[in-house]
Amino acid sequence: MGALGGHDQSLLPCQSCLILTSLMDGSRNSSLCFPNHNSSCRRLLLPLSETGLFHTLLTLISLLTVMLNLLVIISISHFRQLHNPTNSLLLSLAVSDLAVGLLVMPIEGLRYLETCWLLGRLMCALTPYVFYSLTSASLGHMVLISVDRYVAICDPLLYPTRITMINVKICVSLCWVCSLVYNGLILMGHLGQPDRFSTCHGECVVIVSRVSGTVDLFISFIAPFTVMVVLYFRVLLAALSQVRLIRSQTAATAVKSAQAVTRSEWKAARSLAIVIVVFIMCYCPYFYPSFDGTDTSSSLSYFAALSWILMLNSSMNPIIYVLFYPWFRKAIKLILTLKILQPDSCDMKMM
Repeated sequence: MGALGGHDQSLLPCQSCLILTSLMDGSRNSSLCFPNHNSSCRRLLLPLSETGLFHTLLTLISLLTVMLNLLVIISISHFRQLHNPTNSLLLSLAVSDLAVGLLVMPIEGLRYLETCWLLGRLMCALTPYVFYSLTSASLGHMVLISVDRYVAICDPLLYPTRITMINVKICVSLCWVCSLVYNGLILMGHLGQPDRFSTCHGECVVIVSRVSGTVDLFISFIAPFTVMVVLYFRVLLAALSQVRLIRSQTAATAVKSAQAVTRSEWKAARSLAIVIVVFIMCYCPYFYPSFDGTDTSSSLSYFAALSWILMLNSSMNPIIYVLFYPWFRKAIKLILTLKILQPDSCDMKMM
């Protein structure tokens, strides 16, 4: 008994080592993206509280983006009085932003919360392409809306002949086609070999070279920014010229003229400030690597923040371009109260 008891005690440290080693191996495997794969990437384990908070926040952002843009789509599609060139641009813009909230945001949220790419090689190739194409299409629509507003305010007599439904449909189609082709060229290497920059299994890395990033900086940021600034300043100058014309009228209309001055200046300045500030806030951070002269890589520690700031533009577009329209507020009431289900509701007067 004594010899046996001494033998058992001598094994206790070894048994403890084996148990500890087993536990360490188990914890090590649980931190892998694919525990059964030899070259699996490691998962960054976050505290449960942080994971729940991020899940809730990203879900709310995605739902808000989808709901706001869906309201725009239903409003413009349902009510006949809203079928005009300007609203056709808003409708197409809402479709692209809706797709961002419905397709891109959930996938990107899964990627950064799981810290692993779990959707396979094909989705690794397609997801960045869809994301970049949708954001480029959204940006193109913003420029088209700026052109539409410029013609409407600065050349109202020729607006009906220049901005027609056919012309708008052609411009919208070209915007989508150019976005798909352009981003296909930018991501050609990634589409052909989506795992060429991956260092382990469970990683999806997209790298845009410094040269391609610089080209994209000019095409997707500097050029649209310049166009929108120039057009909105022209709109502001046109409003101010109309103000000076009103001020030159007779004294009998002086009071009304002063009121018109304030409204015109404020409306033009507000539109200009909102569009430009939001555009810079959402797009400028994403192009930080290009400004810095380095490659744009999804493996950068801060790339997730840059991507989500860019995607937030899809949530803010319906607020910027539509919530300022009285007809949209009226349409929301009719949709939420289900009055659009009534017969002939599509013929309701909205403006």
